Formats: sequence, structure tokens, C-alpha cells
Amino acid sequence: MTTRLSSRFRLALCAVAFATAPAFALDAGAAAPDLNLPGLADAVTLAKLKGKVVYVDFWASWCGPCKQSFPFMNDLQSRYRAQGLEIVGVNLDAKREDADRFLADTPARFTLAFDARGESARRFEIKSMPSSVLIDRDGRVLAAHKGFREEDRKELEARIAQALAPR
Repeated sequence: MTTRLSSRFRLALCAVAFATAPAFALDAGAAAPDLNLPGLADAVTLAKLKGKVVYVDFWASWCGPCKQSFPFMNDLQSRYRAQGLEIVGVNLDAKREDADRFLADTPARFTLAFDARGESARRFEIKSMPSSVLIDRDGRVLAAHKGFREEDRKELEARIAQALAPR
């Protein structure tokens, strides 16, 4: 019963966050905060990805829209990797086991990082789940997006394609 209430409480908080809070407060053009987080095999840092367009997505196992966004991100990574796109999914679950259960049902074909303490989300000023930040090849914030709905796909992909276009 406690788990059920806890899950409902978290979903309610997520809904309130979507309705009331901006996804981020980082300004477009600002230098993106660095990430230095454990990954599946090696540490994940934005500094190592300089020169690539990076789509950083903050997610958690309890987030329904996160489950919907993974196939989209898998597709983007597959289609745009050769052009310089790197998707980094930052999991914010307190327990790695929760993330692993999510990933068993919803596999990721992009880079994963784990931040149980949520420090990266604070640095990126993330207020709701999922939230994503698009970073240019020079490490500057291009755009941010909160939530994920099927109708967001075209806009998100257009932003990514524009960021990947030759200068």
C-alpha cells in the first residue's frame, strides 16, 4: 500500500511540475554545465563529447512519458549518430535497480549515465521529468524541452537536424 501511495504521490508531483514549472532556467547560448557521472561502462562527461551535438535527456523509472521517449531517442541516435549526434540519458533514480528494471523493458541504444543524488539535474536547473537540453558542438545550450508527447517529435527532430547542419 505504501508503494502504491508513493507512486501516486510521485505521479501527482510530476503532473504539478509539468503544469507549473519551466523545464530549465539555463539561457540559450550559455555554456552547458559539465556532466561527470558513472555510465554503464565508463564515466560520462560532456567534455569528452565536445565537437558533437549532444541531446541530454533527464529521466526516471517512474516517469510515464520517459518510457514513451526512449524509442524516439533510439531512432534519433541511430539515424543521426554519423552526423555527430550523441544522446545521453541521465537517470535520476535513487536506486540503480529501479533504472535497471526500466531498461530491461525499455532498452536504450544511446549513452546512459546515472545520478542517484540528482546533482546534474540541479546544475541543469531541471524542474520536471522528462526534460532535455540540446547542446551545440561548442558546448553551449541551444534549447531545452520539458515533457514528451508524440506531437513533440517533429519539433525536437527539427531542432536536432538544424544543430547538425554544416555551418
